[in-house]
Amino acid sequence: MFSKLGLSPTACASLPGLGYTTPTPIQTKSIPLVLSGVDLLARAQTGTGKTAAFGLPLIDRLRVPGAREGRLKPRALVLVPTRELAVQVHQALSAFAAPSRLRAAVVFGGVAMGAQSAALRQGTDIVVATPGRLMDHMQRRTADLSAIEVLVLDEADRMLDMGFLPALRRIAAALPRRRQTLLFSATLSEAIARLSNEFTHDPVRVDVSAQQVVAATVTHHVHHVGVDRKREALTQILTEHGTDQALVFCRTKRGANRVGEALTHHGVRAGVIHGNKSQGARSRALADFRTGRLRVLVATDIAARGLDITNLPLVVNFDMPLVPEDYVHRVGRTGRAGLTGRAVSLVTTSETALLRQIQAIVGSPLERVAPLVGQPVPEGRTVERLMIRPHGALHRPPGTRRPSRSGASGATRRHGGRAPSFT
Repeated sequence: MFSKLGLSPTACASLPGLGYTTPTPIQTKSIPLVLSGVDLLARAQTGTGKTAAFGLPLIDRLRVPGAREGRLKPRALVLVPTRELAVQVHQALSAFAAPSRLRAAVVFGGVAMGAQSAALRQGTDIVVATPGRLMDHMQRRTADLSAIEVLVLDEADRMLDMGFLPALRRIAAALPRRRQTLLFSATLSEAIARLSNEFTHDPVRVDVSAQQVVAATVTHHVHHVGVDRKREALTQILTEHGTDQALVFCRTKRGANRVGEALTHHGVRAGVIHGNKSQGARSRALADFRTGRLRVLVATDIAARGLDITNLPLVVNFDMPLVPEDYVHRVGRTGRAGLTGRAVSLVTTSETALLRQIQAIVGSPLERVAPLVGQPVPEGRTVERLMIRPHGALHRPPGTRRPSRSGASGATRRHGGRAPSFT
């Protein structure tokens, strides 16, 4: 029960209506610590409820009875790496804060600054921001951070990956030195340890991930395919999953556009999001995907963090990520909140080294599934799985045989001499 974690009756009263009944492990461990005022360094898998873990106690600490008069200086700052995560965190904090009349404003790039500046001028208790756009407001003097009591760095590892460290340092320099700092990360690397040493003071460490960085409810399958057969492989995977929704990751913006166009051309309701898309286009695509109007969302790694999509059954790595940790964030979009999920990776010969690096940081085994594309598995037949060891060697279970190479040619014959494809 949330009431046993030290939250006020006012905070607890609204939680059932928001879908919160039982605290997750990260919430159970973090909420009492945040309420106590100590600094925090926390690691948890994506989809485990980190926003509520810091948001609920944060709002309880800022809670003031009745309405407040005059212009409000922000008392809490939440920094996130992407626009999508900023919007999501703002929505959650606004819902948590509604009973207390606390105000939350959101600041991110890709849109005009006017409405954001107006919200900051009118006064707010909490600011949720991406570092780059917050720097813009600081330079224009529309963001006054002199009264910040709590700083939250959400998805801190991703912010480092995106090169935000200089901006984080400039923002921190504008904050009061006496403050509470809460650092949340999906991974705890040496870089995160250095960031914690720089931004926090004697933090309490919370780690609910143990040795597994990906949810145990996610299964991982690998298809080894040629570069020219990836689209065919994606078609087969989507066909096998019927009407299930899927999030498909591509390495480049151009590649994402091509895959999205090909899917649409073949009657699959697909949308595309990446950094060159306007904020309006990205928001519409995400909204359509969440409501089911789109079956497939094709994205670059901009969508690997912060997207909270209810019951997403499938993530497909059309291209393998160049940074192994990005695999964790991609597949973290499925298997959330205890639900099952499947991650499928299409791996070419040139991407085998990336696969080995990924296996080294993932607790669950990545399974190479055979037969490969063009050789459907008859119902009731067992699919051979080759366990990819962390050092990259393939282990074939006893009693299994190497799959025949004739399957692909059989599929080709069934389609009039060429493999089915959408190119």
